[in-house]
Parts: sequence; structure tokens; C-alpha cells
Amino acid sequence: MAQLIFLFTPLYRLNHGGLKMSLLLNIIFIFLARVSDVTLSTIRILMIMRGRSVTAAVIGFCEVCIYVLALSRVIGSLEHPILLIAYALGFSAGTYVGGYVEERLAIGYATAQVISLNESETLAEKLRTEGFGVTIVEGRGREGMHQILHVLLKRKNIPDFLSIVHEADQSAFVSIMDTRKILGGYFSKIKAK
Repeated sequence: MAQLIFLFTPLYRLNHGGLKMSLLLNIIFIFLARVSDVTLSTIRILMIMRGRSVTAAVIGFCEVCIYVLALSRVIGSLEHPILLIAYALGFSAGTYVGGYVEERLAIGYATAQVISLNESETLAEKLRTEGFGVTIVEGRGREGMHQILHVLLKRKNIPDFLSIVHEADQSAFVSIMDTRKILGGYFSKIKAK
């Protein structure tokens, strides 16, 4: 308990005017810097996975600059453990924000496989009508022959794709994998709705 009191003593003093405003500003700066650099780290890794090395390098430069600035504020002020806590909380928050941003950006492509035991042809036509390219392959499962629908789509269109599949066949088996690169073939844009 004494350690917790020690960690939060700077905040107590700040509220009572005994500590300068600079500590509060350092706490805020360190937290926001860590949120920013960890978010950039997530985006940088995404760019590397998508084959965008130049973009990843630029993001990495910015990321490291922010990281070093934040770390220097903590290392130079270890007499205020609250700065270390702000640093760690910024990392945690940055991990969350980075995941959120990655989901919203939805950069790149995905490949989906759909096995519908009852509605394969109907589902394939519905997907094609909505602008998705569909290839049907015969496959053998435990219960005999099935049609497997292969669909290449933009990651940002996954929710629309899943909605169409769910509407056509709620019991369909769907598997979605990241696709790093596509070359050739037919790839149609989804029609504007």
C-alpha cells in the first residue's frame, strides 16, 4: 500500500499546488506520445505485410522519433514513478487504438471460402450481382460432395460480404484469410449502392 501511495504522491501534490504544472504536462505528453507511436507501429507492420515498404519506412521514422522523445522524458525523471505509469498506460492505449485504426483502414484484400450445403448456386449469383467475383470449386467433405465458393474481396467490403452470405444461408461455413498480393485475373469493384 505504501508503494501505491508513493506512486501517486506527485498527483496528490499537484492537486494541492505543491508540484509544478510541468509534471502534469509531462504525464500528458508521455501518455499521448506512447499512444501515437504504438498506433504508428501497428500501421507500419500492416504496411510491411501489404508490401508497402516505403510507406512503412516513413512511418517507422516518425514512430521512433516519438518513442525516443517519450522515453527520454521517463528516463530523465525516474524520481516521479507516475511518469512510468503514464508511459505504460500509453503503450496499452496505443495497442488498443492501433487495432481500432487497423480495422477502420481495412487496407488490402482478403480471400473468403464459403461452403453452403443448400444454397451454393443462389449464393454465388447473389454475390456476383453485388459485384463480387466468385469461383466455384467442387470439394469432398465428410457428407459427400460440396461446392466451395472462392471470393477475392477488399478487406473493407468484408462486412457487406458477410451480410450477403448470412442473408442467403445462416448455416454456411465461412473462412476468411488475408491476401498479401493479387496478380492478374478478374477483380470487380463492388457496385455503388
